[in-house]
Amino acid sequence: MKLTHEQVTLRTKHTFTIARGGSDEFRVVVVTVTDKDGATGVGEASPSRFYGEYADTVPVALAQFAPILEKADAWSLEAIEHAMHQKMRGNGAAKSAVNAALNDLMGKRLGKPLYQLWGLDPKAAPKSSFTIGMAEEAELRAKVREAKDYPILKVKLGTDRDEAVIRAIREEAPGKTLYVDANCAWTPKEALNNIEMLVGYDVEFVEQPLPPEDLEGLRFVRDRSPLPVIADESCLVASDIPRLAGVVDGINIKLAKCGGPREAIKMAAVARAHGMRVMMGCMIETSIGITTAAHVAPLLDYADLDGAALVANDPYRGASIDGGVIAIPSGPGLGVTRA
Repeated sequence: MKLTHEQVTLRTKHTFTIARGGSDEFRVVVVTVTDKDGATGVGEASPSRFYGEYADTVPVALAQFAPILEKADAWSLEAIEHAMHQKMRGNGAAKSAVNAALNDLMGKRLGKPLYQLWGLDPKAAPKSSFTIGMAEEAELRAKVREAKDYPILKVKLGTDRDEAVIRAIREEAPGKTLYVDANCAWTPKEALNNIEMLVGYDVEFVEQPLPPEDLEGLRFVRDRSPLPVIADESCLVASDIPRLAGVVDGINIKLAKCGGPREAIKMAAVARAHGMRVMMGCMIETSIGITTAAHVAPLLDYADLDGAALVANDPYRGASIDGGVIAIPSGPGLGVTRA
């Protein structure tokens, strides 16, 4: 197989800001695998500097993976994944793009969508949230009004005005379900104080309130929190989950962290075995990345797959989350097409 790639610059409809900063441009890498007979599969790398990946480092990793694919049987997904892990540690976004492309190729050859190959029912997918990034109050309220068709909002907190933010959003959306994501911004004491405040605004859960390495702090908060606590930055791959049992109530899977849909499915199974809730999130990405995640969505309790919905220039069509309903393409493989 031949491995090729192209970088794509995405522009968001609004500046997307979280506790670690913000931007209105995000670079992703679209990967294509081409087998000897000309059959192709596509995948997407949506790198995050938080995990040590950039749009410029992804091609470096892909160059290391290319010789593996040149010699591999396209059906040997397990062997290819193992070889990539042996070649380079980390680089989850680059690995995810290759993994997704190989699965797309497999589904196209068999003429079946990936969810069907994995034995999943697309109707079982939960509704997706729509993210409200940080902004001044007037812009926050405008963003909530723009998201009027979405019944679930995920609110980014981690500022010195968190209560004012959640109050404004609740006033604009009195009947909607609210999730909160602090993106590692709080201390244990701040987390408990803020969670107590959030209870009054009928928030459903809090995601990653503390820095990822502070597991004892997470345990301390979770033992005292009236709201469920979900780990995101603290949980990258399936092997991270056992040490989080009893520390948090659930995990947030992201393809760019874990290395692709096969690892994501493993993570969901391991989390269930430990009695934990399962969520899947995303980065700012095209419909290739979001559609890959959407095929896994029937395994989830919570979904936050709005990455492409936040983008103004998505060059692909695939899964959609109109009204929060995850609609997964029924075409073979990922079912993604050019816009």
